[in-house]
Amino acid sequence: MLKKPTVTETIRLHRLCSFGHVQRMEENKIPKRVLYMNLGATRLKGRPRNRWQDEVREDGRISGGEGWQEKVHNREEWKKLLRMARNRHILHMPMEQMNE
Repeated sequence: MLKKPTVTETIRLHRLCSFGHVQRMEENKIPKRVLYMNLGATRLKGRPRNRWQDEVREDGRISGGEGWQEKVHNREEWKKLLRMARNRHILHMPMEQMNE
């Protein structure tokens, strides 16, 4: 029986897919420039909010292990990594379960 992806899993897969698309863009394209733009604003006191890049880094570590960032530049490898994460329902698991 096929298991439907959870909302969290769907969001994480789309976030990784978008990240891969932007990473393969030329350096002068606006989405890539915005992704790495530093606004220079100071952050509020207290626990810092997660940035989009922090979430992508976490999703990538869950789905692809250590070498996930190198795979993003090879579109076929990236698609294979996303397909594997989707099929194995990896992205809905908390990190504690992944390390067991």
